[in-house]
Amino acid sequence: MKFPWQKNDDTGATAAEAGHEADAADEAAAQAEKAEHDPGYTPKKGHATPKRRDQELARGVIRGESMAPTTPAQARAERKKLKASMTKEEWKEHKRKEREANRSRQREAQARMDAGDERYLLERDRGEERRFVRDWVDARRFANNYVMPAALILLVFMLISNAAPKIAAAASLFAMALIVIFFLEGVWLGRRANAAVRDRFPGTSATGFGLGMYAYSRATQPRRWRTPRPRVEIGANV
Repeated sequence: MKFPWQKNDDTGATAAEAGHEADAADEAAAQAEKAEHDPGYTPKKGHATPKRRDQELARGVIRGESMAPTTPAQARAERKKLKASMTKEEWKEHKRKEREANRSRQREAQARMDAGDERYLLERDRGEERRFVRDWVDARRFANNYVMPAALILLVFMLISNAAPKIAAAASLFAMALIVIFFLEGVWLGRRANAAVRDRFPGTSATGFGLGMYAYSRATQPRRWRTPRPRVEIGANV
């Protein structure tokens, strides 16, 4: 049996719930109206923003004591802990695998560098202008291509100079003549390389003394030792 006031209480509770629902509906309508009139308004997401740690754990990133070492001291400490947890044979095997992995990475990086992959090149070798200069030098013959062989020959003459003074004097004159030839051709080569780059890339700012020295240093290296590897044959139209 319900008393009259109990019926009124139920009616009041129902009215309160209805009031809350009406307020929620009014708030949603107000947000929708505000979003419609204000392009910069961002409505509520309806759920809490996930924590950064939870997101990193979901991606496999673990921070804290187990994070990767960021300083040489931390790396040494982690390596000591790893060594202490292994037997002597296990540690030797671990170092052997490390050496093999390092050699594999070095070979891969060198192969990519030889192929001219921009991601693996040194800063001095990057850019369209530098690539063009390499092709321009590789397609031509220069006297500076023989700088290293000439230097080796002169070194031999210098070693025997005490036993044959006349040969040493002749070798000195020959060396002076070669130095003058190499220098004059180097100046000419640098100017020609800059002119070719300006003609190929009008308005470029990657010219000047640095580009000329880059072309000269490329020309003085034996063709087989050049990095990146030559992409064009001698005599190609570059």
